Amino acid sequence: MHAYRSQTCAELTAANVGETVRLSGWVHRIRDHGGVLFIDLRDHYGITQVLCDPDSPVFNEVEKVRSEWCIRIDGNVKARDADLVNPKIPTGEIEVFIRDMEILGSAEELPLIVFGDQEYPEETRLKYRFLDLRREAMQENMKLRSDVVASIRRRMWDTGFREYQTPIITASSPEGARDFLVPSRLHPGKFYALPQAPQQFKQLLMVSGFDKYFQIAPCFRDEDPRADRSPTDFYQLDMEMSFVEQQDVFDTIQPVIQGVFEEFGGGRKVDTTWEQISYRDAALWYGTDKPDLRNPIKMQDVSEHFRGSGFAIFAKILEQEGTEIRAIPAPKGPSGEPVGRKFCDRMNAFAQKEGLPGMGYIFWREEETLVQRNVPHMTPEELAMAILTSNVGEENAEPIDQPAGPEGWEKRKVMRAAGPLAKNIGPERTEAIRQQLGLGVGDAAFFLGGKAKAFETVAGKARVVIGDELGLTDKDRFAFAWIVDFPMYEADEETGAIDFSHNPFSMPQGGIDALSEEPLDVLGYQYDLACNGYELVSGAIRNHKPEIMFKAFELAGYGEDEVRKRFGGMVNAFRYGAPPHGGCAAGIDRIVMLLADEMNIREVILFPMNQRAEDLMMDAPSDPTNEQLRELRLRVLPPED
Repeated sequence: MHAYRSQTCAELTAANVGETVRLSGWVHRIRDHGGVLFIDLRDHYGITQVLCDPDSPVFNEVEKVRSEWCIRIDGNVKARDADLVNPKIPTGEIEVFIRDMEILGSAEELPLIVFGDQEYPEETRLKYRFLDLRREAMQENMKLRSDVVASIRRRMWDTGFREYQTPIITASSPEGARDFLVPSRLHPGKFYALPQAPQQFKQLLMVSGFDKYFQIAPCFRDEDPRADRSPTDFYQLDMEMSFVEQQDVFDTIQPVIQGVFEEFGGGRKVDTTWEQISYRDAALWYGTDKPDLRNPIKMQDVSEHFRGSGFAIFAKILEQEGTEIRAIPAPKGPSGEPVGRKFCDRMNAFAQKEGLPGMGYIFWREEETLVQRNVPHMTPEELAMAILTSNVGEENAEPIDQPAGPEGWEKRKVMRAAGPLAKNIGPERTEAIRQQLGLGVGDAAFFLGGKAKAFETVAGKARVVIGDELGLTDKDRFAFAWIVDFPMYEADEETGAIDFSHNPFSMPQGGIDALSEEPLDVLGYQYDLACNGYELVSGAIRNHKPEIMFKAFELAGYGEDEVRKRFGGMVNAFRYGAPPHGGCAAGIDRIVMLLADEMNIREVILFPMNQRAEDLMMDAPSDPTNEQLRELRLRVLPPED
């Protein structure tokens, strides 16, 4: 028999009854039922119930074991009584009576319990990650990650791509984040960089004639941590293709991503039609360039309805250049419950917590009123319009505090707008807003004003909250959209200096002629794929012509000499017959996070850093020794207060 096991803890079934077996694993749970000890023995594959009573020759030894001890047992497979069968696990029909046991590794008192679903502080979980990873949920997440990566590789090979490995030690490159620098011992005072992405190398592969490249690539960026981003390193599906346009990249990567979500999405709906939305429209409609399209709400510009209106705050805002008033529609959800004043007040408080003065609102409700009998019967919407354009209702209506008499009056339902904004701008403007937004009885709308950059992010967050709280967001779905037509450049708000807003190696739309125009109007062949509010993919058609590349970098403040110095390899390569090419990169960690239905990316990374970019388990970053510093000819300055 094998030294440690004849089967795993997931393999034994009723067909094995009567056999002598050997199992190894961890003590998952111990139960003492009147002198009979039951142990759930766990390995990577599953759980088998083993038991021991005083008739066992090793009963006294078994009594000593505790949770998470690693043991080997020999025993006889027995069938469970019918009423004790556990259908939830593959081994639920049997149990193993222990005849012999060996302690392979005892465990001290545990800093966190593996069995169950107790919550522990993240610092504890990361310090003892090797224990945290034993938990069932973490095991499932990491198996999912491995399976997703394997599936991606198969799909890329099936599409005609080959995998190539690019260097990990390279030169610094402006990719939009800080580099991790590596000092050179052989070249004192000089530094390598860990690659933020294999960007330059994959483009050089296209110049080298490889046509289709992919890699599951590690990337390194010294970034501030957040829930959906690792602060140090991450993995991405990196790909590049020659002789392609933007749509070719979309058509190539969609079956790969869509197929992975269909394979591992747990039955959730996966959209097969992926919209293409311009960056400008995404900002206007959703307040973000990574919109969650499961939420049907689209924001709209309603500035004209407030220009010169009785609502002085918005009217004065619109007198300033570059300002607008934006509406967030809030239709009643599937329950049919009307959106009322309490919800509107909560959203106003939400905006204040986000740092804005507040958020105006209008809500529409249906009321009964007295109307002259000779008025034609209309829908509430038609009657609302009639009230605006005639004397019906507003002048002739009375409160409903008594039955209608025979004097020519009758009760009729009418839609009315309520809220501070409605009172200030009047019924005609209110009705025009309602019609533009396509709202009706029971619906509401929220309003923010100023320069878009000042309120757009909050508006986007408010849209998400409204969709969630009103039950409008379809949580059982993966919704994708390509965001296209990104601006090539952005201006620093304080200095006005022009810099790249996205990937600096992208081809500008319109080629070199476009670079002679206003830089902030130049669009690039750049694109992102958004899914459920996260950016999953980013890419571009590359700038493969040196003259266009020099001009593009010149507008961002990089002279030709500096471009040659920093990107000499790529510039030189482009002089020798570079093909048109483009590609993208998909974040493996985020894909798995969405598939695992986790809110924090650290739940799908084996050994992540904490919020301060520290590895508590390995004590990194750590202080270098004096000998190391001398070898590198470095001196460490004390931290500033």
